[in-house]
Amino acid sequence: MRIGVIGTGHVGLVTCAALATLGHHVIGTDLDLSRILALQRGIPPFFEPGLEGSLASGLRDAHIAFTSEPADAIKGAELTFICVGTPPRTDGEANLSAVERAARDVARHAPSQCVIVEKSTVPAGTADRIRHTLLLERSPMDLHVVSNPEFLREGHAIEDALHPDRIVVGADSPWAFEQMRRLYKPLLDTGCRLIETDIATAEISKHASNAFLALRISYANALARICERAGADVVTVTKVMGADPRIGSEFLQAGMGYGGSCFPKDLRAFERLAEHFGYRFGILSEIARINDEAVCAVAQKVRDAVWNLEGKTVGLLGLSFKPGTDDTRYSPALALGRLLVAGGADVVGYDPQALPNAQADLPEMRLAMDPYEAARGAHCIVVCTEWPEFLQLDLAALRAAMAYPVVVDGRNVLDPKAMAAAGFDYFPTGRPAVGGRQLTEGDEYTMPELGDEVARR
Repeated sequence: MRIGVIGTGHVGLVTCAALATLGHHVIGTDLDLSRILALQRGIPPFFEPGLEGSLASGLRDAHIAFTSEPADAIKGAELTFICVGTPPRTDGEANLSAVERAARDVARHAPSQCVIVEKSTVPAGTADRIRHTLLLERSPMDLHVVSNPEFLREGHAIEDALHPDRIVVGADSPWAFEQMRRLYKPLLDTGCRLIETDIATAEISKHASNAFLALRISYANALARICERAGADVVTVTKVMGADPRIGSEFLQAGMGYGGSCFPKDLRAFERLAEHFGYRFGILSEIARINDEAVCAVAQKVRDAVWNLEGKTVGLLGLSFKPGTDDTRYSPALALGRLLVAGGADVVGYDPQALPNAQADLPEMRLAMDPYEAARGAHCIVVCTEWPEFLQLDLAALRAAMAYPVVVDGRNVLDPKAMAAAGFDYFPTGRPAVGGRQLTEGDEYTMPELGDEVARR
């Protein structure tokens, strides 16, 4: 099929690469001319495993092309995907101006009977807005609007796009449903589950899914606060919980909380949507509060371990919001870095992929080219992102490089027994400390003088 994709951010570019891999002919468009020029040479604007190879293959086989002119992507398309950004406004509501602009471009250039696929994460009711814009710009309106939310994990997006656990399509037209079945036939033939529903249900399913995953993460982090006070082990507690098939183990790992562009934005947008419909969805704001608390808890552990932050050097291992990506948007590691800098610490950071983005987001932080450089002269090291290479650290070399042998593990990556044997004061998350002073029930995790910095992330 001939496919147009408006927007070449994470969702749009992965959509281009995946649909081309399935054999479709895809043209992507974006307002950013420099991005288009780079993509025409096969250079993606961000790191995502497998993406560069998929782009190279698609360009070589002439299944992918990129243009800065929306008309060139839309005018011959049987389906046009809207994959533009929906950033939060100051009140948390999703900014849909780029969606409206894309709808106007579609109205002006799409052929008759084209299916307009709403792929961006948007609040319920957006498809109606798109349809109304199309009608204002193009009467009679002979286009079909569907909702096809994405469920991509950064770091696994290509895998998720080519091997999805479900495909959700919301439409009110039999023709549109049939076109979407044609589009995804290669995946459906492998047994992928297709869920067809009305448009509003499809739109809400994305926000509902992300909010529930964020809830599980914050629940595990709240458990970690309790376990630390009780002397229990949150890793074992969540393992016991996960053994119950009604619960499962996914997204129950205690740590420094969630980040990235999706969960924080979608949580706030879902809360605003609920308010719009007259319902106070209070648990959503509590999820966000616990998430910020997780970062403050790590900052408090650092200060508790080194006494005063002033004059101390703290190394951060991992700066992206999760492993497998260079994305630092709403990164807990950088939120922690801001707290430590505000407290007077000298912060040094290392990440396998995210150093340029991290430097732009937190210019006060010095960069290191490897973990041992980040540890050189440090009074404390904090493991912030669970990159696999941190499992292979040479603990003797790490300790030799540090001024104080203090490690705060924000992700429970390291082995407590190995840390004790190497002579570290080791402070994990939701587990008893090793070597150092045990935190007691009276220790506070609120940092009011620093917590405002988290709120400003």
